[in-house]
Amino acid sequence: MCDYSLEAYQSRPAAVGEKLTLGRFASGSMGFASGTVCDTAVCIPEESKLLLEGIGEGTQKEHGVGAVEEVMLIRLDGGLYKDAVRFSNGAALLLQRLAVVMTSGAELAEPSRSERPAERELELV
Repeated sequence: MCDYSLEAYQSRPAAVGEKLTLGRFASGSMGFASGTVCDTAVCIPEESKLLLEGIGEGTQKEHGVGAVEEVMLIRLDGGLYKDAVRFSNGAALLLQRLAVVMTSGAELAEPSRSERPAERELELV
């Protein structure tokens, strides 16, 4: 998934096991990139599992998560931005609001196909 806000940028699909960074593109939108330069958006399929490292302290406290968390990439309805992550505790957070220290990145894992979309939406917090 690549938010509509990143449509103006070149993009490519992510590869399983690839290390990515979550960064701010020149447009001001947050998105995944390979490396530290945000010039090509790396698109990740919905329901992919990611290992986020370096989650900021404010985000940790507000959402009851640790500095390293396995999350699932989800899409929210409504609003300007739609790409979000769901933590294992059920909390959902837009990528635009995710404070991640840029020392490492996220790792793409195989997506889960066991849930139907309607079930996922009911579980969002």
